[in-house]
Amino acid sequence: MPEGAAASGHDDEVVVDEEDIGYKAPEKKSVNQIVGLDEEDEALNKYKKSLLGGAVVSGEAPMEGPLEVSVLKMTFLAEGREPIELDLTGDLSKLKDSSIVIKEGCEYQLNFTFKVGCQIVSGLRFIQHISRKGIPAGKLNLMLGSFGPREVPHEFKTPLDEAPKGALSRAKYHAKCKFTDDDKCVHLEWEWTFKIQSDW
Repeated sequence: MPEGAAASGHDDEVVVDEEDIGYKAPEKKSVNQIVGLDEEDEALNKYKKSLLGGAVVSGEAPMEGPLEVSVLKMTFLAEGREPIELDLTGDLSKLKDSSIVIKEGCEYQLNFTFKVGCQIVSGLRFIQHISRKGIPAGKLNLMLGSFGPREVPHEFKTPLDEAPKGALSRAKYHAKCKFTDDDKCVHLEWEWTFKIQSDW
């Protein structure tokens, strides 16, 4: 199942995120700085276009101002059923009250939809801690990458994974999630619950 991490359902539990060994955050540059880099370098221009999209050519996207990362939704994708969307723009407390059902042993992915405004977010990361009856049951610390500002939301799909199976795995789980970046800025935190069952 979403191998989110070892967070427990206890509100007073402190979850410590592990640092990536050997990872060093790249030098931070603003959108204007990147746009102004060597315009004769074809490879660099392709990189700028992939990172910044229309902000490079149109000049209409805001080039100054604080970084804005808005996580819009998380979608659970699995064969044999319709996608399950979790709206991350409204009352996040409701996500804990309505558990989604996940079939044991199914292959699944999580798809995130988010927008970036004004500046580049470097090292955007999804961290998830999962617990079962307060006992750590799994964790995920996934680097999404760096993303530039643009009007169209970004999409990121996690690698294919398999939900646990067997009688002992059938239970209700609690997940604590957050989006952070190289600057340790937390852009969104939320909690959700799910049930592993023998069928959808």
